[in-house]
Amino acid sequence: MVERLLKKQNMTKYRLAVEAGIPHATLNDICSGKTRLEKCSAETVYKLAKVLGVSMEMLTVAAIQNAERERAYEYGLPEYLQHDLLDCLWGELYGSINIAEINDGAITREHAGFLRNKYLFGGKHDRND
Repeated sequence: MVERLLKKQNMTKYRLAVEAGIPHATLNDICSGKTRLEKCSAETVYKLAKVLGVSMEMLTVAAIQNAERERAYEYGLPEYLQHDLLDCLWGELYGSINIAEINDGAITREHAGFLRNKYLFGGKHDRND
């Protein structure tokens, strides 16, 4: 959510950290997912929201919804897919996600894209294929 707002406002993480008065490392942790926004102090969320020009609720509700979506996407998967997620063998996992999506119809395209992005591409690519 924060990175989307940064892009929209053509602002760097460094500038946001300086203007919000929070450590650059803290902002990097939030943007990378190492620190969840909903776990941050109210003061940190307030400072970020103020500089980004949005409400605190917008930041935290979006973060909570994203976390809930992640949890929902990781549970109730077919057994073979759960096994490969745990073992995390790239080729097997890629194949299992494809089978679950295309052959079995057990997961949606969006769900498959989320799993590929998180487990295969380290969250660094925005892929939905």
